[in-house]
Amino acid sequence: MRMPFPRGLLSALSLSLAALLLPCQAQAGKPYDYAVVGNPANVVLPAPAQPSLVLMGGGPDVDDAFKWMIAKSGGGNFVILRSRGTDAYNPYVYDMGGVASVETIIIPSREAASDPFVIARIQGAEALFIAGGDQSDYVKFWKGTPVQTAIEALAAKNIPIGGTSAGLAVMSKFSFTALNGTITSAAALANPYDKSLTLGRDFLTLPDMGGLIADPHLDARDRMGRLITFMARIVADGWSSSVHGVGVDVETALLVEGGKATRVGLGSAYFLRTVGLPEVCKPKTPLTYRNVATQRLSGNGSFDMRNWASYDGGTVNYSISAVNGVLSSTQAGGAIY
Repeated sequence: MRMPFPRGLLSALSLSLAALLLPCQAQAGKPYDYAVVGNPANVVLPAPAQPSLVLMGGGPDVDDAFKWMIAKSGGGNFVILRSRGTDAYNPYVYDMGGVASVETIIIPSREAASDPFVIARIQGAEALFIAGGDQSDYVKFWKGTPVQTAIEALAAKNIPIGGTSAGLAVMSKFSFTALNGTITSAAALANPYDKSLTLGRDFLTLPDMGGLIADPHLDARDRMGRLITFMARIVADGWSSSVHGVGVDVETALLVEGGKATRVGLGSAYFLRTVGLPEVCKPKTPLTYRNVATQRLSGNGSFDMRNWASYDGGTVNYSISAVNGVLSSTQAGGAIY
């Protein structure tokens, strides 16, 4: 997955601030890397009244989504998690104001995911964001560890949680794990059991993310076909009798509070729902799965993720069908986006 490249990080002001406020690097020999700007002293604030999530589609980060997370958190310690990369988010988020500190923790192993310092910093977060990278790292290194437990404990306290790109991919109940590398829509539709189509479930239990699978970079990487194939596999393999899908375009985010999703950024978000079992979903055979209900959120409306509906005319409704591995829709010209 693409590494995030937040806007404004090349400004002289941000770089100067990072240099001044970045004294707390991980000590040699630690299994993790840690960097902070601001005051890392633990802040204790009342828990938010409702759960809130940011579902970001990757690419350039959406400023308004981070500002929204900060507002929902009430301030305090904003924690970024990743398995590799840099602390580039620290000055980017800190410059927005309203937080005591921004901390990046790089957790590249199961040993690091069990380190008491790492767990304590996550437990003390007033907001937590999972960066982009490679979701297979998150599954291999974090699933079934104290990191998973700590994130879910934050969610139980309504702490705002967000993710972009690979970070978004692991926030849903079902996920594309990328354990054998990535897969294109064309390859997935041609063979739903391709060795690269690796699915997982029950990594994170987050509010309003049960019963669904999320996929980022939907438009830029033409991922509608693979998202529909993921959904077909989930129902065909008996993991669930029905499944919802959420696809988010690059430079786009969904702000979800109490189950109500609103869109910010430049692109669209898509909400899909299965209708029965696929007609044909078997190895080395193109997928046939008709009439997957689709709603596109592009404007200022909202979407109720608990009732899977938009009540204010905020979505365009149509259906998508895969027939012998080829997608078409009920939109004019058969457009799938």
